[in-house]
Amino acid sequence: MIVNGLLVLMGSGETSPTMVTLHREIAAHLTADPDAVILETPYGFQVNRDDISTRAREYFRRSVGLMTAVAPDRCDDGPTSSGDADALRDGVRRADWVFSGPGSPSYALGRWHTLRLGQILRERVSRGYGVTIMASAAACTAGMAALPVYEIYKAGHPPEWLSGLDLLGSLGLPVAVIPHYDNTEGGTHDTRFCYLGEPRLGALEDELPDEAAVLGIDEHTAAIVDLGTSMVRVWGRGAMTVRRRGVSVPVPAGTTLPLKQLRALVRGTQSTAVPTSRRPPADAVHLVTEDATTLQEAVRSAESHFDRAHEARDSAAMADVAVELESVIAAWSADMEEDQGGEWARTVLHGMIRRLAQAAARGLSEPEQTLGRILVPLLDLRTRFREEGAFDLADAVREAVAAGGVRLRDSAKGSEWRWEEATLDQQTDDHTEP
Repeated sequence: MIVNGLLVLMGSGETSPTMVTLHREIAAHLTADPDAVILETPYGFQVNRDDISTRAREYFRRSVGLMTAVAPDRCDDGPTSSGDADALRDGVRRADWVFSGPGSPSYALGRWHTLRLGQILRERVSRGYGVTIMASAAACTAGMAALPVYEIYKAGHPPEWLSGLDLLGSLGLPVAVIPHYDNTEGGTHDTRFCYLGEPRLGALEDELPDEAAVLGIDEHTAAIVDLGTSMVRVWGRGAMTVRRRGVSVPVPAGTTLPLKQLRALVRGTQSTAVPTSRRPPADAVHLVTEDATTLQEAVRSAESHFDRAHEARDSAAMADVAVELESVIAAWSADMEEDQGGEWARTVLHGMIRRLAQAAARGLSEPEQTLGRILVPLLDLRTRFREEGAFDLADAVREAVAAGGVRLRDSAKGSEWRWEEATLDQQTDDHTEP
């Protein structure tokens, strides 16, 4: 059990390398051998749910040192018995640490309503009990209104709000939580605000009650509410944004402010955030990836480093980049999000290995293809010297090419050469005189 309960809302990256430091910080406040539960509900409908859960458990075990259990919540396994449902609710109620992440907000809301888990999660927050982490799709469900992002963005449904879990209601925060707030995956089209874009968010915002606001959480960013001290901290690479009727107040990472100030921002009675403290944003993954905080950014940075090393003909640096990119891919392999580009990253890595192999092949064939064009006429000249008895000149040719790393061996059939760092001392047994 943690001394002060925490509610943590994550915009994305919940099982990525960027969030390891925060997860460790939270876990450090738990007692030894905490009861830690992963709620698989948001992705429980997916056929690869077992793989997602396995990767999540491995992430928390390996990167955070936290042993977790998965709370199954699957409607396709047949009707859930009352005993199973009671055990599930009791397990979530008692857990020191509860985590839920990516998937479908609407699916999660439906299942949690059926199993009355939403009530249990609200009780955890209102009582200030344990750690409750809601990330990505699960974060969408945490407010009074929830965004059915799958239906709107992927199935073309008209924008609408669903009734959310309202975990923040007991904290005096009537909000709709929108993760992935600063998303830029669309490139040429607007995918901010969890893939809504500005026009659809504006239309949905008009449907919120007058007292309500949008609470946006940027990607690889978290809002941490200390339920004991009533303080709010923003952690990560982006910001938490309070938006009312199109007017936004960003609260950047590194900011800590009282919960009552966040309430004032939500109500619109305060127009700016006045932090009680500021700390630099959380560090991200570095290596050759510089300031990259997503796998895509890391791969692009690695490609740039590799290209520069290739242009400089620095094979050691090329190999170092490939090795470090492999380490980055491994670090991101536990990420529960399915759109992080793991296959693309491996394709880029394979391309680097092929390019490195091609460069090595050119280097190995260099003596034959390059030195050969120079040595053939020199050996012909040396043969003529020997035939004419000018052994001193023939030896001079031998010594000249030996200084460049080429060793000659004479036979009755002529002269053969081999590329090596030969010395004159090594060649005394191959003197050209008969």
